[in-house]
Amino acid sequence: MRLDDLDPTRNARDLGSGGGGGGGFGLLGLLPLLLGRGRMGCGSFAILAVIVVGYLLMSGGGGILGGGGGQGVQQGRVASSGNNVACDTEAELFSCRVMTSTEQTWGRIFQEQGATYRPATINFYQRNAQSGCGAAQSAMGPFYCPPDQGVYLDTSFFRELEQRFGAAGDFAQAYVIAHEVGHHIQNLTGTAAKVTAIQQRASQAEGNAASVRLELQADCYAGVWAARNRDRIEPGDIEEGLRAAEAIGDDTLQQQSQGRVVPESFTHGTSAQRMKWLRIGLESGDPAKCDTFSGAI
Repeated sequence: MRLDDLDPTRNARDLGSGGGGGGGFGLLGLLPLLLGRGRMGCGSFAILAVIVVGYLLMSGGGGILGGGGGQGVQQGRVASSGNNVACDTEAELFSCRVMTSTEQTWGRIFQEQGATYRPATINFYQRNAQSGCGAAQSAMGPFYCPPDQGVYLDTSFFRELEQRFGAAGDFAQAYVIAHEVGHHIQNLTGTAAKVTAIQQRASQAEGNAASVRLELQADCYAGVWAARNRDRIEPGDIEEGLRAAEAIGDDTLQQQSQGRVVPESFTHGTSAQRMKWLRIGLESGDPAKCDTFSGAI
């Protein structure tokens, strides 16, 4: 994917190893968030994704800007934290350029609908750190934290994506980031607040089913971003993205990790579903087509 002409985002921080961030609840403090107090997309691409408790199905559909939103993020922050400088490695620089592209793309989409986009902040770390949602650990995979509107990424996951999941390529990596930004869109449009309000009444099965719909919508939003940047896509990129979506389906991950598939425990969707909704976004370029909350998925 051709992104070399883009400046890296200024909404970036490098937390280093065991660095700070918002919050600081520790691993035990993370559990209430996973059980429904605001965290979205935790470990969205890692094999430990099955620990995430689902978010409830929000009623209704409508456009991408149908809801309210959370607190705005600080704009134009310095891309550093202590002695750590963000965007200073090859993997971080690529990720920062992807974030710039998402900022431009979603900025235009929001503007089309008479709204202003507030970018997420990408937070790089190694092994462990603290987020506004509590502990961040590499084993969780990339995730989005609504309270601080941050995407958290240990770029070693890109190596795991290639070696463990067989999903190599820069577009596969971009899809990971764009998916987490999709959760940011859901946060800005009020989905998180609505889900939290309903969530306390959910059974685990209902929560899991809703989480699947939420994750598939984020996949679709990633496809919308890619579609709006079709001029930057190179031969083979789309296949890389679809291969990544296939590799991280709940059924595929469960079969590999435990030798059996338990559909009622799915939290992110099957491989076929993830590929389907990524394609819908890719083919339409229209966030309104990403209504995973109505009808069959």
